[in-house]
Amino acid sequence: MQFFLQILILSVFSMHTAASEYVVVANQNMHKVSLGQIRALFLKKSSYVGDTKIVPLNLGSRNKIRESFEKKILHFHLSRLKSYWMKQHYLGHRPPISMKSQESIKAFIQKVDGAIGYIELKNVDKNTKILYRWSD
Repeated sequence: MQFFLQILILSVFSMHTAASEYVVVANQNMHKVSLGQIRALFLKKSSYVGDTKIVPLNLGSRNKIRESFEKKILHFHLSRLKSYWMKQHYLGHRPPISMKSQESIKAFIQKVDGAIGYIELKNVDKNTKILYRWSD
C-alpha cells in the first residue's frame, strides 16, 4: 500500500512539473519565418511573408496556450495587449482572428494559404508545418 501511495504521489508531482510544449504552425506551403516576423505578424506590424498575405489566428482570450503565446512570444501581458489593440483600433488595425479550438486553427490553416496559428505540439500532424516551438 505504501509503495502504491509513493507511485501515486510521484506521478501527480511529475504531471505538474512537466513543461507544456507549443508550436506556431502553418500549412506546408508557408515559407520559414523568424521569431521576430511571427511577433510582427501577430501584432499586425507586418502582413506579408514574401508575396503571401498572412492571416494570424488566435485562440480564445482565456486559453492557456494563448496566454503562454502572448507572454513568451509577443512579450505582452493581457492588460498591456488590450491597451495595444485599443490604440491600434484607432489606426484602423484589427487584432488577429480568434478561433474556438486548436482543431479549428488546424482546419483553417489547411484551407487558407498564409494562415498561421499556435497549438500544442502533440496536436501537430502531417498537414501542419512547424514554424516555431516553445515551452512553458
